[in-house]
Amino acid sequence: MLNTKKLLLLGSGELGKEVIIEAQRLGIYTVAVDRYEHAPAMQVAHRHYVIDMLDGDKLRSVIELEQPDLIVPEIEALATSELIKLEDEGYRVIPTARAAKLTMDREGIRRLASEQLGLPTAGYRFADTYDEFVEAVQQMGYPCVIKPLMSSSGKGQSVCRSEHDIEPCWQTAMEGGRVQNGRVIIEEFITFQSEITLLTVRSVNGTSFCAPIGHIQEDGDYIESWQPHDMSEQQLEEAKSIARAITDELGGYGLFGVELFLTADKVYFSEVSPRPHDTGLVTLVTQNLSEFALHVRAILGYPIPEIELITPGASRPLKAPQELEDYTITGAEHALEVPNTQLRIFGKPVTKVGRRIAVALSGADTVETARQRAKLALDQLQVEKA
Repeated sequence: MLNTKKLLLLGSGELGKEVIIEAQRLGIYTVAVDRYEHAPAMQVAHRHYVIDMLDGDKLRSVIELEQPDLIVPEIEALATSELIKLEDEGYRVIPTARAAKLTMDREGIRRLASEQLGLPTAGYRFADTYDEFVEAVQQMGYPCVIKPLMSSSGKGQSVCRSEHDIEPCWQTAMEGGRVQNGRVIIEEFITFQSEITLLTVRSVNGTSFCAPIGHIQEDGDYIESWQPHDMSEQQLEEAKSIARAITDELGGYGLFGVELFLTADKVYFSEVSPRPHDTGLVTLVTQNLSEFALHVRAILGYPIPEIELITPGASRPLKAPQELEDYTITGAEHALEVPNTQLRIFGKPVTKVGRRIAVALSGADTVETARQRAKLALDQLQVEKA
């Protein structure tokens, strides 16, 4: 039997599924863990577990049972304090347990970026109660952006544009956060020209960058991404400097998704994920090595070769319009008639309103054509009750 390393994935969504596939291509034994059965990565892993991953005791029990060589978080909502203890005991957490804890909520990473590293960020305040929230919004001024400290895929985010929006924005944050009645962040509204993800890879042979990925969000969740995004040389150098600073501070090996705002004369740090990024799905059609292949190579200690952009490309996620326990996605045969287009249907067991369940990926000679193709492919797909 092949004597191989074991990778334990914490969070088993569509991004984790691609990580598992890439790991298995390099002979790695894989274990997928999530809070629900039949998660996408579980469908391709050698073994899987269903647990409450915010429960430190349950998380520890699985890790002690499996004795993995690599613990790879794919989501933020984890018992990160337990991961720190496990790392102190000799387990290897990717990229580090400290990085997982800092990026679990927006406060830790925002304070690190702004107050410790001096990186340019939007102004911000925090609130634990509704009264503190009202005061913070009034101090920040309108409009301002409201987010739960811990959420995923933009859940709980909103823009507060007037006094009439204060209570609805508070309710949105409370309902969308991973922790109920949790702390919220109130951010200055930056009037930006565009927002990008700069995928940054820390590996045994240094730090590498992918071509910048442009993206559009609605309600805090991405609805389109493309690569490369047009930037001036000065903007790109500023973006790389910010990304290098934050990822060097977080440390460890792996791929990081660094989100940035671009204005006419400045680059602002927004957020960082120490793992593959949803907007980076586009790299499945654009690069010689996808973000998932880069992540796996880096965490295994393998060198990262030159990252090449093979073709401009774009992605468009399919979101469920309603909650369904039994559903089907139709129109794939028509979507795949669009030139140089691929689909990834994630295989999530149930749908929820707004949940990503597939993605259309298109390449072309230009970004503009790729974006048109991805939209055309997406328009062919329908979610229906089975």
